This record gives sequence, C-alpha cells and structure tokens, in this order.
Amino acid sequence: MRKLPLQGRTLALLAVIIPLLVLFIYVGLRSGPLAPVAVTVASVESQAITPALFGIGTVEARYTYKIGPTFAGRVKRLEVHVGDQVKAGQVLGEMEPVDLDDRVRSQESVFKRAEAALREAEARQAYAQTRARRYEQLFAVRSTSEEIVTTKRQELQIADAALSAAREDIARARSDREALVAQRSNLRLIAPVDGVVAVRDADPGTTIVAGQAVVEVIDPKSLWINVRFDQISASGLAGGAAGSYRPAFAWWPDLERSRAAGGTQGRRGNRGNACQGDIR
Repeated sequence: MRKLPLQGRTLALLAVIIPLLVLFIYVGLRSGPLAPVAVTVASVESQAITPALFGIGTVEARYTYKIGPTFAGRVKRLEVHVGDQVKAGQVLGEMEPVDLDDRVRSQESVFKRAEAALREAEARQAYAQTRARRYEQLFAVRSTSEEIVTTKRQELQIADAALSAAREDIARARSDREALVAQRSNLRLIAPVDGVVAVRDADPGTTIVAGQAVVEVIDPKSLWINVRFDQISASGLAGGAAGSYRPAFAWWPDLERSRAAGGTQGRRGNRGNACQGDIR
C-alpha cells in the first residue's frame, strides 16, 4: 500500500498541538488536582494556650475639643484645614463682629453716663448730710423747729437711696460692658491644646448659631480604639489587658499599613445587648 504524503499544513498544526498538550499535562501534574500535596514539617512544642478575641473597631480620640462662638454670627476667616497641626493658643479663625463694635461703644457711653450720675448722687448726698447735721445742731440750741429737722433727715435718706441706686447702675453698666468686651474677644477661635484638626464644619461666610462647633481639634496622644466583641465570649476582659491592632489603611502618617501595634485595654463598657458588648 502506498502511504499518503503529509501536507505542510498538517505538519504545522501538529507542531503547535503537541507542545500545548505536553504543557497541559505538565501543568496538571504540577499545580492541578493531580499535583502532589505540600507537606509542612514542624517540630512539636509544649506551650500554654491563651484565649484571644478578635473584633473590628474604630480609631477615636479620647479628648475632642469643639471650638466655636458663644453667639450667633458669620465666619469671617478660617486659617486651618483638616489634618493641620495646631499649637495651644494658636488662632484658628475669626467670626464677623457685625454690630458688636457699635454695641461696645454704646455701652461705653452708658457707663460714662452712669459715672456722671454717681458723681451727682454723691454730691447730693454730701450736701444733704451737711444740711441735716447743721439743722440738728440748730435744733439742739432751739434755733429751728423739729419739723424742719425731720424734713432734712428725710432728704438725707432720699439722697442715700439715690446714691445706692447710682452705684448699682454703674455696677450694671460695668458688667454689661465687660460682657460685650468678653464677647468681642471670643470672636477669635483659639486652639486650647496642641493637637490636630479633625473636623472643619464651616467655611468663611457660613452663619453659625451659638454653641455650634466650627472646628474640632483632637489630641493625637490620646487616641484609642472603640471595639465591639462577642459579649458571650468576652467575660474574661478586664482593664489593662494587652492587645494589638492592625490598621486597614494608613490613616496616620506615623503608622505603617502592614505594621501591627500593641496596647492595653483602657476601659470596659457596661452597656450591651444580647450578643455584643462595648469594649474600649
């Protein structure tokens, strides 16, 4: 029988298929289901078993300082942004005074008017006291009537009452002036401690109500982690227990992503539900 000659195309196809088949068999025997099972050899050691817990927590600041005005107003300027390092006493921003300067000047005028009224009351009281003393001396020698002496004594009492009222008015005016001056000084937002700006809730031109925080500053030295564990298995937790944490991402420049840091348990919360407890 005469053999049929192989065509060039068939030879080229076989040259491609045969290496692929050999490669498939090799991969199946090395890394596929037919690959040998890797065995790790380790020496047996005797160690104590220590129970441990695992939980997901949130990094929080133990001390947070909310800085804002004590009265409603509009933000004039802010000089810090989130993440900025600040020092104690540093000016973070300022509120718009609006009509506060005019109110301070008006209260200054009220205070000066109260001072003038006090001087007038002192002069009237001194004059009434002199006249009352003089008429008492005249009455002692029977040079005037008892009715006139009684009238002068009454005038002295009225002058004393007017003097007391003038002193109270000047004290009230002084307190009102000091309150406005203190309010004027509170227009500047000042950092109370060294820390980092964590929150900036307003921009220049934003209207802020009294007591609303414009900037929040945290102390980076007082950071802790608020973790929740399974309450059923958390019976052995106590203050001072050692622990470690690994951040999910580099949230702080000094903390590497793959680095596990250690610490101790600071506090155990008393609140919890059927299966969870608040552990700090």
